[in-house]
Order: sequence, then C-alpha cells, then structure tokens
Amino acid sequence: MKNRMKKLLVLATAATMMTAAFTGCGSSSDGADNNADTSADKGASNENLSGSLSLAGSTSMEKLCEALKESFMEKNPGVTVTVEYTGSGSGIESVTAGSVDIGDSSRALTDDEKANGVEENIVAIDGIAVITDKDNSVTELTSDDLKKIYTGEISNWKDLGGKDEAIVAIGREAASGTRGAFEELLDVKDQCKYAQELDSTGAVLAKVGSTPGAIGYVSLDVLDDTVTAMKIDGVEATEENIVAGKYLLSRPFVMATKGKIDEQNDIVKAWFDYVNSDEGQAVIKKVGLILPQ
Repeated sequence: MKNRMKKLLVLATAATMMTAAFTGCGSSSDGADNNADTSADKGASNENLSGSLSLAGSTSMEKLCEALKESFMEKNPGVTVTVEYTGSGSGIESVTAGSVDIGDSSRALTDDEKANGVEENIVAIDGIAVITDKDNSVTELTSDDLKKIYTGEISNWKDLGGKDEAIVAIGREAASGTRGAFEELLDVKDQCKYAQELDSTGAVLAKVGSTPGAIGYVSLDVLDDTVTAMKIDGVEATEENIVAGKYLLSRPFVMATKGKIDEQNDIVKAWFDYVNSDEGQAVIKKVGLILPQ
C-alpha cells in the first residue's frame, strides 16, 4: 500500500512539472508573437513617403532645384515635387500666402518678410559673376567702376581702357533676387539705368554673349565659355575666393518656409533632411554652389 501511494505521488508530481513546463513554453511563444507584432509595427512606420511638394521662386536656383528634385524623387518615388521659376519676390509671396510649401529666394529675406512668419533657410551660397562678351578687351573692373557703369556715369568702354564702344548694361527684372543682391551689394539700389531688363539668368547669359559692348551679371554656377567673367577689385569670381570672403558679389540661396522647418509636414521635413544629408550636400556642390559655413 505504501509503495502504491509513493508511486501515485511520484506520478502526480511529474504531471504537475510537465504542465508547468508546457505553460512556460506557451508564455514564451506568446512573447515571441508580441515581439514580432511590435517589429512589424515599427517596419510599417518606415514606409516610403507619398504626396506632393511644391516650390516656387528664384530663376537663379533652377539648376540647384532641378538637381535636388530629381535625386529626391528617385529616393522617394511616392512623392511628386513641382518647382515654378517665378522670381524671388514672387516665391516669397507664394510661401507667405500658403500657396506653395517652399519659396526659393536668391537673396536674404527682408525684415518685413520675416515679420510675416517666413523662415530663412539658407541651403547654399552663390557668387554673382559680372560678365562681358568675349571680344571685350576689358577684363577687370573696380567696384567703383561697376557702380558708375550701372548708374550711367560711365557709358563707353574707352573710359575704362577698352575700345570706343558703347556700354550696354544688361540686368534682371525688378523681382529678381539676383538683381536685388547685386544692387544691394554695390549700394546702387534703385539707381541703375539698364539698357535691358531680362527675366531669367539664362536670358542674361545669352544676351551678353551675343551683344557687342554688353555687360551683365549672372549666378556663378551658370558660367560657360560664351562670356568672360570679370575680376572685381582684382579678385576672380571663384568658390575659393567667396569662401575666403575676398570676392564682393556673393549671396545666399534660401528655401523659405512659413514657420520653422520642424513645424512643417512630413514631406517638407524629409526634403530638408535630404538637402542637409551627405547626399544632398554632394548635389549642391556638384552644381557649382558653396555649402553654408
């Protein structure tokens, strides 16, 4: 009898231990399932962005914006980026009104624009090159000479050591950020006497290149061999000289937002994350611009 009781007690203990073991395994399995669910949730939160992003503004920023647009959309195929080149002033007006996500400006924002809640996000630095047609023998000017040319005080190249040829002063339209920066840096705002006012950087480049006696100003990154870039005060328009602070005519490229970047929607935040990434910075340098210090 005693032996039978011992045998039953051993069997009962074994059964209890097995039940506990199976229960423990069940808990472990449930925990694994829960962990898998959590991981899946995290993976879902990293899905590609989808939607649209709109920019408008400076024509001088076209080369930069197109390069960034192409590479950003390649990384984010669910996002459509549109850019309109309407001039810096118009771009700032559009972002202020909320009709675009980002306003492109090739000049610093004014105090009034900032007072309207527009944030100045500098993404690159550009130089403004002063250009002439290739046949012009004058290849260097002082900043004072340049002022006198654009205010009409000097009107013939012979007065600057060149041939007897009328100076044709080409500039940009009133809303242009390039014009605003050029006139501000030379301290000739609203004093310039232009022979022609053109509506894009490319138009100025083409006009100066094909017009004897012409002089104009363009974004440094569009320079090509159809024109001559002049030295100003003995300094060439190069990235090295701009970074060193030696070259007079340089200005910021701004991608303005209504409010700070961290107040924007996810797509706008992703755009600026990309612009500030190593890949985005490489795009900025590739189009000939200078990274903000």
